[in-house]
Amino acid sequence: MAPAGSHTHPFFTRNDMNFNIENLGACKVSASKVMKNPVSDKFYVSDDQRMLFNVFTNKDGSPGKDDRTLEIAGPREKIFFDPGKVKAAIVTCGGLCPGLNDVIRAIVMGSFYGYGITSILGIRYGYNGLNPAMGYDPIELTPQLVEEIHLDGGTILGSSRGGTDDMELLVNTLKELGVNILFAIGGDGTLRGAHKINETAKEQELELAVIGIPKTIDNDISYIQRSFGFETAFSKAVDSIYSAHIEAKGAPNGIGLVKLMGRHSGFIAANATLAQSDVNFVLVPEVPFELNGKSGFLTHLVERIKRRGHAVICVAEGAGQDLLEKEEKAPAKDASGNVKLDDIGIFLKDKIKEHFDSKDIPVNIKYIDPSYIIRSAPAVPNDSIFCARLGQYAVHAAMAGKTDLVIGLWNNIFIHVPIEMAISERKQINPDSPFWYNVLEATGQPVTMTSK
Repeated sequence: MAPAGSHTHPFFTRNDMNFNIENLGACKVSASKVMKNPVSDKFYVSDDQRMLFNVFTNKDGSPGKDDRTLEIAGPREKIFFDPGKVKAAIVTCGGLCPGLNDVIRAIVMGSFYGYGITSILGIRYGYNGLNPAMGYDPIELTPQLVEEIHLDGGTILGSSRGGTDDMELLVNTLKELGVNILFAIGGDGTLRGAHKINETAKEQELELAVIGIPKTIDNDISYIQRSFGFETAFSKAVDSIYSAHIEAKGAPNGIGLVKLMGRHSGFIAANATLAQSDVNFVLVPEVPFELNGKSGFLTHLVERIKRRGHAVICVAEGAGQDLLEKEEKAPAKDASGNVKLDDIGIFLKDKIKEHFDSKDIPVNIKYIDPSYIIRSAPAVPNDSIFCARLGQYAVHAAMAGKTDLVIGLWNNIFIHVPIEMAISERKQINPDSPFWYNVLEATGQPVTMTSK
């Protein structure tokens, strides 16, 4: 963990952070006069209220060298938009994720009942819905329509990856629709698109508030504590680990192998491992490992089987990609621009079988991949609460004329993070952090499984 006054952080490395939030203009509308249910004065938040990014202090309690601060989220006493003249739009992008409907519902309810906004559009199938050529007409979102959607997984708006790179086309569509607030719900790619939309709107001198809500089950968005869907993801993953453990114990030399999501960051695998302390090896993208050799994973797995007669392995989808044979050609990418990964789960399953066969040790391998079951699940209660609050804070930020930001949580306080910062680097597990040490303690696996 970073010492007091340090510029480092357990998850982030850069020092050129700028947490200033962009505003569309002066806020002149009194919120208490236009809100349907005005909040008490004690709940209003001033732009002057900020929180230290690095909460570690000097011994005397004074801030250390890192004195950068984050803007606190919440309702403002003076707002930029007149609710009677607002038309908002909501778009959900990328892969499915638990909690999408919860956030949509919270934004609609907060806009309608909080500020009296009666025109809220749902953009269908991601940013493709802003391309008229795709033929996806928006839908009107009302409190009645969204009343029970949080009980279902997925998104009532549909979702998709990618879309056109013609930002002027997307902004022109928003202009033609009369939209002046865009809520973009998604991960890294969605936020990059939202940032470009904001930049294009500025070039056109269009008063458009662009607010991001961080959706990624991988929990890899920078400068926020967690993204929605993540808690549901690792909570649901626990069921698969439990099943793998039962299967492994129920057969001679049983091995339960569970592959979980996590392209570049292993937070789901690591947190599920901590939540269900039956995992003996957790493999994540941030910690390289070798298969063979004295320190290799397979060597330790054999020792485990000989000693205990069963083992449970949890692997993130992005782990060990360097071990798979690659063809000498440009890697394939999905519509979001992500490199398509080879299947580390099937690869490990085959390699484990080959290795034990070579040693004449019979094994029973049970392979479980719950990825799509997890992605399509409704949010667990604590995640639902988080989604509801993200949606509420997103509405407050938009009405205050703030733009190009992501609603986030930091040190359990809701804050505003510039989108440019949120997409500037990927949040990953630090192998030297107390968190990873906790994981190693839970599994009992070696600190390193490489010869280096």
